[in-house]
Amino acid sequence: MYSYGGRTRAPADQPLPTRIGGFGGVSGLADYIRREGITHVIDATHPFAAEMSRNAVEACAETGTPLIALERAPWTKAPGDDWIEVVDVHAAVAALPNAPANVFLAIGRQHIAPFAAKSQHSYTLRFVDPPEAPLLFAADVIVSRGPFTLDGELEMLRTRGIAWIVARNSGGDGARAKIDAARMLGLPVVMISRPQLPERLRVESVTEVMQWLGHRTCLGA
Repeated sequence: MYSYGGRTRAPADQPLPTRIGGFGGVSGLADYIRREGITHVIDATHPFAAEMSRNAVEACAETGTPLIALERAPWTKAPGDDWIEVVDVHAAVAALPNAPANVFLAIGRQHIAPFAAKSQHSYTLRFVDPPEAPLLFAADVIVSRGPFTLDGELEMLRTRGIAWIVARNSGGDGARAKIDAARMLGLPVVMISRPQLPERLRVESVTEVMQWLGHRTCLGA
């Protein structure tokens, strides 16, 4: 969130005010917007943070606050890609074969539980931090933070004998290397599509956001 002309804007020589944690749904977010004098809202959440994005749309409509979404473009299929496009995690589980296989789940820890339904597979997971609780199925966990390189992803997929990849279509460059590596190795990718969100103003660059705010000179324009 960005407060333009509101009470939460920090002086130019100080860090921007930061809030960590939830707002308490639509009503809590609307109350926060009113209380803090927020005049513009930028939704720069992850493309799969659907609940927060929906709450922002409703709270901004309720308070009459302009909203813009900064959302990186999704990945698109390139020649040689073998994608099975599905609508959600449960459909991704169903798309995996029944015969045991080595599967790389590149979807984040909050979405792995449904894969316990196909525990015959040997799963490789990659998290930024070690899991705090036992997993619901046996898996090999890699603790690492991106961005990841193409050479690194190729080595990881090869040495672990990965036969399937499950990924969310997050877009961007930081996590794309696994998709390029899958194409080079001829591996199928179960690609989870982005959630459907309410209609809202959406752009793909910070420059466009700044122009929307009227800060054209901030980036040397």
